Amino acid sequence: MRPLDNLRNIGISAHIDSGKTTLTERILFYTGMIHQIHEVKGKDGVGATMDSMDLERERGITIQSAATRVAWKKAPYYLGNEAKGIDINIIDTPGHVDFTIEVERSLRVLDGAVLVLCGVSGVQSQSITVDRQMRRYSVPRVAFINKLDRQGANPYRVTEQLREKLAHNAVMMQVPIGLEDKLEGLVDLVTLKAYKFEGPNGENILEVPIPGDLQGTVDERRAMLLDNLSNFNDELTELILEEKEIPEKLLRDVIRKATVDMVLTPVFMGSAFKNKGVQLLLDGVADFLPSPYDVHNYALDIANHEEKIEMESDATKPFVGYAFKLEEGRFGQLTYLRIYQGKVEKGKPIYNQTTKKKHNVGRLVRMHANEMGDITVAEAGDIVALFGIDCATGTTFTDGTLEVNMTSMHVPSAVIDLVIEAKNRDHLANLSKALNRFTKEDPTFRVKLDEESGQTIISGMGELHLDVYIERMRREYGVDLTTGRPQVAYRETITQKATFNYTHKKQTGGSGQFARVAGYMEPIPEGDEGDQDYQFVDNIVGGVIPREYIPSCDKGFQGCLPSGSLIGFPIVRMRCVIDDGAQHPVDSSDIAFQLAARGGFRDAYPKAKPQILEPIMKLEVSTPTEFQGSVMGQINQKRGMIVGSTEEANFTIIQAEVPLSEMFGYATDLRSLTQGKAEFTMEFEKYSPVPKMVSEELIKKYSSKAGGRAES
Repeated sequence: MRPLDNLRNIGISAHIDSGKTTLTERILFYTGMIHQIHEVKGKDGVGATMDSMDLERERGITIQSAATRVAWKKAPYYLGNEAKGIDINIIDTPGHVDFTIEVERSLRVLDGAVLVLCGVSGVQSQSITVDRQMRRYSVPRVAFINKLDRQGANPYRVTEQLREKLAHNAVMMQVPIGLEDKLEGLVDLVTLKAYKFEGPNGENILEVPIPGDLQGTVDERRAMLLDNLSNFNDELTELILEEKEIPEKLLRDVIRKATVDMVLTPVFMGSAFKNKGVQLLLDGVADFLPSPYDVHNYALDIANHEEKIEMESDATKPFVGYAFKLEEGRFGQLTYLRIYQGKVEKGKPIYNQTTKKKHNVGRLVRMHANEMGDITVAEAGDIVALFGIDCATGTTFTDGTLEVNMTSMHVPSAVIDLVIEAKNRDHLANLSKALNRFTKEDPTFRVKLDEESGQTIISGMGELHLDVYIERMRREYGVDLTTGRPQVAYRETITQKATFNYTHKKQTGGSGQFARVAGYMEPIPEGDEGDQDYQFVDNIVGGVIPREYIPSCDKGFQGCLPSGSLIGFPIVRMRCVIDDGAQHPVDSSDIAFQLAARGGFRDAYPKAKPQILEPIMKLEVSTPTEFQGSVMGQINQKRGMIVGSTEEANFTIIQAEVPLSEMFGYATDLRSLTQGKAEFTMEFEKYSPVPKMVSEELIKKYSSKAGGRAES
């Protein structure tokens, strides 16, 4: 057996309040990492192990992803005498869309994932987002339908939603024995055995006969499982057609291969809170999710035109590691590292591929939430942490023999801005420290200085995101802040093609400046490949602009993008094409062509009919049906568009698209409208043109800002 066959790197991801952290807490208990279970919103004042930040425990939400490593021995009740031990690196991620970067960075380095779904609510808006992130990084997953003890739980409906809403080939691995308050155990469709979970914490698993009233459902679901799996294996198909006994090992092998190939999603179920089904899920992780050998990871060869080269999970190869998360710990910066190739050893040098700096590994640790254990060596496939290494998120490290960079993670754009100011000038130094630390740790948290007003502006993924950082500045750095009204991150774009032909001439005694740039700007069409915000096309022939000045033109255009002339916000979805120009053998220079490009851009931009874009949010409201009309009416008042609604039990789930500018304070509005009974989730969907009336108001409001910036 190869060294990493029994290693799994998995993430636990889901919509908010699906029970991810509760599930992780049970996994820690059953694997012996903790000896007492604490609840997420527990009354014991301790809180869940993986929610180690005070703010997380107070609010009952996960804010930062947390990593731990557990050892799971497949139980003899399940495999006869073939009990097998595996090590699992687990990352518990937040459900709130505001902390989506924590999910992105975790999925970027994981080999497999558990997609947790609520047995009552099923596939929700954030489930769709998380699934899209898993597809982006080609992460195989198993699903776990949680909360089957809740009223209205229906795993059959949720499995169907997985197929319809997420286009998964979802197949139930189990059938529940009872539901809601009658949930007793599960029937395994691979072994055709029934299990109940006894003891104070469900640690005693008893094999019981399959209940007679369930036999028909078990037979039906087993047939559906076999029918689905027959698409992936000819030997299995023959055995089914000949009605012969199917070996359990063959079934497991077929499920595993289909899961790793991402053509099948095995569906497990239970109730983490009621301690039912978690051990069988762990067995599923061991059986069906990939080891580091089963996945393909690529790096870009810097020395060879960024050609893709595959990383091998082999400790004898040259070392390559990827820093996917930073944290300011008690002993300095903690850098979370996924090792893709080779090994890292305490005391040995590693090289930062961005800065080319050499670092000696001083302290190497394995994490368990906010606790750690020292180790001396870690090998390919592992996830560990380093102390005292200065780097940014997304940095690649090697042993110096390779010049490669791992492919980067996707960082979503910020959609909300907030002006902040320290109440006490003595706190400015601490504020600066806090902002430096948080921008380094979280790529979606951004800070800028408004040159005109001198105000500090922070940007993020939502109100909650910025609220949490403001509270952390107060608690961790003692900085009290005053904040302005949140500001929407608008954008500008153009709607038609416009030409430019600009000559820049300047004569001031001695050598002057001369450059002519001609071409056109046009909107980037929908569905166009490549960068969707800005594209530069060089159509110069005959050397009318020398090759060395082409990048200068590109640089000149890019210098105009941060501030449009309508309201002074960044310009997106634009292509700049140059097809003619002129140079002077003495007076042409890099700066001359930059200024000529800027002049051409400013001339053409008004002719290209610019318009303002605003962020549109995907809103999902779950409300008692009695308030459905009022909630929909309020959404319409906020310029929202209802895109769908479904009814489940006495609740209505409304999906809508609403401009972010209308959504500030929505939590309070919704609470008062529905007597506090409705809930909502919201995430960024797209940028869309603002209506004419709103556009005029914005231009009036921002005219001084846009005018000032355009002149500069």
